[in-house]
Amino acid sequence: MPIENRKSEIENRGALFLDRDGTLIVDKVYLADPAGVELIPGTAAALRRARDLGYKLFLFTNQSGIGRGYHTLEDTHRVNARMEELIGLGSPLFDAVCIAPEAPGQPVVYRKPSPRFILEMRARHGLDPALCWMVGDSAADIGAGLAAKINVAAVRTGKIDPSTLPEVATHRIPVFANLADFVDKRLKD
Repeated sequence: MPIENRKSEIENRGALFLDRDGTLIVDKVYLADPAGVELIPGTAAALRRARDLGYKLFLFTNQSGIGRGYHTLEDTHRVNARMEELIGLGSPLFDAVCIAPEAPGQPVVYRKPSPRFILEMRARHGLDPALCWMVGDSAADIGAGLAAKINVAAVRTGKIDPSTLPEVATHRIPVFANLADFVDKRLKD
């Protein structure tokens, strides 16, 4: 397929659903201070390339620290704003953001592995599941993508090596060094 046709197809219907902590920024557990935001190397270039290829970008992050009372939703917004500033691709960077504030044991609305956010965005934006990816570093990220019936990729930039997760072997989930590695190897023109 010619590059311009592929880009047109992706622009109309392709998307990346991206975890935050351990995928875009270093996972510092219950991060509430924007001064603590540290981009994972290659993140800005990877997002620029994905956007240049025509992918819509969605941020999908579990933030149980809100539900646990460790920090506020406003703290999370400030952390996200700092992340966008460091990425340097303008704001808003994401077509939509889902911050799931539920703590374990609380009723689940959006907390991954719930696919609700992905399904809502697929419907709202007319996305093609075959052109969509959930990219993250945890079993919850993988579970959300699988439940939404989209492509799933894992990155090794979080606290665990996702290749050790049973879901990765069972569903043959590709594992990449980081987001830049995923974009370079999977989202080719």
